[in-house]
Amino acid sequence: MSSGATLSDAQLRDEYNPFLSMAKGFDQAADILGLDEGLREVLRQPERELKVAMPILMDDGTVKVFTGYRVQHNFLRGPCKGGIRFSPDVNLDEVRALSAWMTWKCSVVNLPFGGAKGGVICDPRELSQGELERLTRRYTVAIMDILGPDRDVPAPDMNTGEQTMAWIMDTYSMHVRRTTTAIVTGKPLALGGSRGRREATGRGVMIAANKALQLTGDRPEDTRVIVQGAGNVGGVAALLMHREGYKVTSISDMYGAIHNETGLDMPAVMAWMRDHGRLTGFPDAAEVSHSDQLELDCDLLIPAATENQITSLNADRIKAKLIVEGANGPTTAIASSMLHDRGVVIVPDILANAGGVTVSYFEWVQDRMGYFWTEEIVNSRLEQIMIDAFNEVVKTAEEHKVSLRTAAYILSIDRVASVYRLRGIFA
Repeated sequence: MSSGATLSDAQLRDEYNPFLSMAKGFDQAADILGLDEGLREVLRQPERELKVAMPILMDDGTVKVFTGYRVQHNFLRGPCKGGIRFSPDVNLDEVRALSAWMTWKCSVVNLPFGGAKGGVICDPRELSQGELERLTRRYTVAIMDILGPDRDVPAPDMNTGEQTMAWIMDTYSMHVRRTTTAIVTGKPLALGGSRGRREATGRGVMIAANKALQLTGDRPEDTRVIVQGAGNVGGVAALLMHREGYKVTSISDMYGAIHNETGLDMPAVMAWMRDHGRLTGFPDAAEVSHSDQLELDCDLLIPAATENQITSLNADRIKAKLIVEGANGPTTAIASSMLHDRGVVIVPDILANAGGVTVSYFEWVQDRMGYFWTEEIVNSRLEQIMIDAFNEVVKTAEEHKVSLRTAAYILSIDRVASVYRLRGIFA
């Protein structure tokens, strides 16, 4: 398939459905592993889905009802783990897919967690701080029966952060009548957060990029990088990679992208964004559209914004020879196959962006034992886990002669399936 134009509208809808995209990756790996149909059915489906309606008193005195979800995909290896996002685009299929990806992500880096994900349909830009707090606390109460340090531990995701986690922790703690710091991760340091957590996903992306260059035989100083997204993933990765010698030529936020073929001064770019609230207007850089940015000439592309950015409609125009996925599901299953057939190396999301959940695991461990590590220890342990996981995925890919994405699925699914066989079926 050379162009998405050959797909019907129904086929395009299926391509953009993140749960179906996840299922395709799962099925490819399951075929190679020879999983029987019963076990496939167990591992493919979420174990629990909760939909809640939340009436919120708005600042103008009106009441508005918001919809929220929490999907727990799998409990076999330990408590569920996964972020909560606030976005107008949240839907159940998206949350289902993200919860499953969390299961495979935790497994591929060998953490004792299952996967979960949550979301609230809202536009945080249209809500005041007070409305956001009331919405967060009401959402916490609505899903509280399935939360707990040994049951389900949320974390930040799109449009949520340390303050959101602080509100969740406080709401949960007030209801159980004791301070329970291990109920969430990604908290402020003063509330039991971990040093290095804010930068962890971006740092993990950089570590994955460094390892990938070893596969392609390239050097950071010879590598032109395009980063889609300038938040805690893309922005941090771009800044860290700039310090490592990579030439970051383009970066984007929700308003647009900037580009300079000779390389951007990333500390100056991030300072500009902090001062102006957006990247546009940054001097010594051209402004380009989101769609054009992905198709710029580069060596390494890091999609670190949201899912379904590289699809059958634009895959044949992607010029990067290496893609490291900072976001969850940024490349559709069809586009991934198209790029693999062209020889493009893709470090999949469940490996490349696993730095965040790895340091979330560190935070959970530190909260439970009441002893906290230095940032040097956190970063050192993160790097070791990411390198070990990367090496295992590469070894699996070589053994089965498959892409890194399929290899990551094989490794992670096999670990979960092995636990299932050991535990058996409770009756």
